[in-house]
Amino acid sequence: MASGVSMRALLEAGVHFGHQTRRWNPKMKPYIFQERNGIYIIDLSKTLSMLNGVYDAVKQLSREGRVILFVGTKKQAQDVVKEEAERAGTFFVNQRWLGGTLTNFATIQKRIARLRELEGMRQQGTFDLLPKKEVARLTDELEKLEKFLGGIKDMHRLPDAIFIVDPKKERIAVAEAKKLRIPIIAVIDTNCDPDEIDYAIPGNDDAIRSVRLMVSTIANAIVEGKTETESAYDAAEYDQQYAEIGAEPETAGV
Repeated sequence: MASGVSMRALLEAGVHFGHQTRRWNPKMKPYIFQERNGIYIIDLSKTLSMLNGVYDAVKQLSREGRVILFVGTKKQAQDVVKEEAERAGTFFVNQRWLGGTLTNFATIQKRIARLRELEGMRQQGTFDLLPKKEVARLTDELEKLEKFLGGIKDMHRLPDAIFIVDPKKERIAVAEAKKLRIPIIAVIDTNCDPDEIDYAIPGNDDAIRSVRLMVSTIANAIVEGKTETESAYDAAEYDQQYAEIGAEPETAGV
């Protein structure tokens, strides 16, 4: 198991529960096991296989130093997307997706520059010197910018891939990524269109436990990839030091 996730873990998290049968996308049929009490049940054997494949792909991207942006703005995803992205040392959008976040990146960077300017003013005590009304206005502006852009304020270039919880809800993010040919990784429920996704993971994108399992697994892949890169670097550095020591001329007995 590349991802370390078991079939039992998927079952316990409720990953197999899809949407009501009247709310489905026919393109998801290959990933559906059966219908039960008006609900589609997702084929977890396919989920596990595809999750393992995505895990390996994400780990490789991370090993190469690629940037992966996490996106999940629905209530069930907001907290875990932030927590796991921060744990993995990557970027995230967990509030409303601002149109142009990818396709108008230069403008977004200007808003981030404004965020940093306001942060600097507050840290330097400038707010203490201003009238209360002005401070209230600037504080409100700062909080809004931090809310929507805080997760990407250190992302100085476009991501190499984007990981989405519920691409149906995040359709603007999907459209922007596709326009720029940025690979899309996503958890797809039975109402989604798998054709829009480059690396799909069929699963429940509504239950908090399911979302947490999926997001934490992708974060684990990033962490593992980074760890392998650091280990390889340390080993290479050690070998270089050892080679330099071995190359020193012998002075014993001189």
